[in-house]
Amino acid sequence: MLILLPPSEGKLAPRRGRPLDLPGLGAPELTAARERLIRALHEVSTSPGALATLGLTPGLADQLELNRSLTTAPTARADQIYRGVLYEALGFETLSPGARRRAGARVAIVSSVFGIVRPHDRIPAYRLAGGVNLPGVGPVSTYWRSHLADVVPSMLGRGLLIDLRSSTYAGFWRPPPTSKARVVTVRVLHEYAGKRAVVSHFNKATKGRLVRALLEQGETPRTPAAFAATLQRLGEQHAWVVEPGPPSPHGTVFDVIVASL
Repeated sequence: MLILLPPSEGKLAPRRGRPLDLPGLGAPELTAARERLIRALHEVSTSPGALATLGLTPGLADQLELNRSLTTAPTARADQIYRGVLYEALGFETLSPGARRRAGARVAIVSSVFGIVRPHDRIPAYRLAGGVNLPGVGPVSTYWRSHLADVVPSMLGRGLLIDLRSSTYAGFWRPPPTSKARVVTVRVLHEYAGKRAVVSHFNKATKGRLVRALLEQGETPRTPAAFAATLQRLGEQHAWVVEPGPPSPHGTVFDVIVASL
């Protein structure tokens, strides 16, 4: 089983730690692609129009320094770098030892700079959104789509992929028709006063809780039906309801309905 997560916009910038070792990251076949993107990001981040190109406001000008020092800045585990609602709800640092081992084998995080990383990969903080058109490489999502075409299936093997990415990062890799029977996507809907809607906070927090529950529980569902059954059982403990979602060309969709967190 492979659980595919989006990154977070907010990141922790480590104060100490060894510098980036690109060949030492998971999926070392991406090293050349990572090097090229880092060079392009560094060049843009030192240019006069950097803020506009990267879609940043003047108040975020200090974030450019993260990109200028990517190869020399301190690194930390990716599961410590990424912050935000989903990662706070998941709580990598408070998982049981068994769940942390499973996270290392089953979780992968899509990254605008590194393509894809595992929770234990050591990376620096950076600022690059997935929707940026980066001079030197083009649209970031398109750039990584070609490089991840073989990498994600290799990580997945013959298991089930649980795709929890946001729409922006879904463009980094799309499951081919041959594997869509082994791909599950989850849509979180907040139900209030008889109406259902996608609410960002509930979506991110519930996905974080869902991943934590899957890792702690330890089952390895191999089919969408088995995953739905597992998720429904977990819902009895975590107050969510699972329903079949709309048809999708990219895999089986399940709606997770929540009324509160």
